[in-house]
Amino acid sequence: MNVAVVGATGLVGTRMIQVLEERNFPVVEFIPVASERSAGKKVHFRGKEYAVITPSEALALKPDLALFSAGGQTSLDWAPRFAEAGTTVIDNSSAWRMDPGKKLIVPEVNAAVLTSADRIIANPNCSTIQMVVVLKPLHDRYKIRRVVVSTYQSVSGTGAKAVEQLMAERKGEPVNRVYPHAIDLNILPQIDVFLDNGYTKEEMKMVKETCKIMGDDSIRVTATTVRVPVIGGHSESVNIEFENDFDLDEIKKILASAPGIIVQDDPAKSFYPMPLYAEGNDEVFVGRIRRDESQPKTLNCWIVSDNLRKGAATNAVQIAEYLAKKKFLG
Repeated sequence: MNVAVVGATGLVGTRMIQVLEERNFPVVEFIPVASERSAGKKVHFRGKEYAVITPSEALALKPDLALFSAGGQTSLDWAPRFAEAGTTVIDNSSAWRMDPGKKLIVPEVNAAVLTSADRIIANPNCSTIQMVVVLKPLHDRYKIRRVVVSTYQSVSGTGAKAVEQLMAERKGEPVNRVYPHAIDLNILPQIDVFLDNGYTKEEMKMVKETCKIMGDDSIRVTATTVRVPVIGGHSESVNIEFENDFDLDEIKKILASAPGIIVQDDPAKSFYPMPLYAEGNDEVFVGRIRRDESQPKTLNCWIVSDNLRKGAATNAVQIAEYLAKKKFLG
């Protein structure tokens, strides 16, 4: 099929191209797309060089599938136009995530809600994706009442300029700051802007997106999201309260057999998930699995994943793979 990647020169866009290659997605015509200022730049796909074109030029080609990762405003402006032309759009921005008429999809969790009529499909926030992959099989077995999550998110989640800030600070070089403070040798308890309730936009994304993806508004979620001086890979400390009691060995077995999860849990050997080893992989890694001794029916765990891959590019391509398998594309 004909596939466009909108935002092909950005961090996530380049990962989307890489993942399409790695997973051998059935691309007949590859269409790299970016803004006017990036038009003409060259990108590579399956050993061939392609010139980047503008959204209007791509729209005229009527691709079967368009993977968007070019920011919310671009998605708002162009996704409906591609959809009207018959293209299925999978959008990585926050533009459509909480739109009641759009599906918010993590394939391991809720791909079954997709139909051939879905023309704009939202890719969730990176920190939400890795968490719900772990929550879903546990919710199915024990029913989750409440989730308390604190995140430790890498600078690549902000973009290339944030990586540049970190590395320049590390070298003692001058740099235009993306963040309100230094990020090297520091942590920032702020991701995105603060809202009237004292939470950041990122924190409220996790709250609202979790319930929508899980299809259960009764799950209570509270989040604190933090930026750390790590280039790639997001980490999360997650506290999960269930309605039903659990057996710890059964928890580990459920997680080990669930799709997309790798359990790394041997504290005696200092074996647990870390962004250093999650980076470049598509799985969600979980470890430090233990009871919360302060109250019953409650679990603590540590979740890590590559935010540019499973947290963005890979999840989008997996959605596309599901649509192709169901013959909802083309």
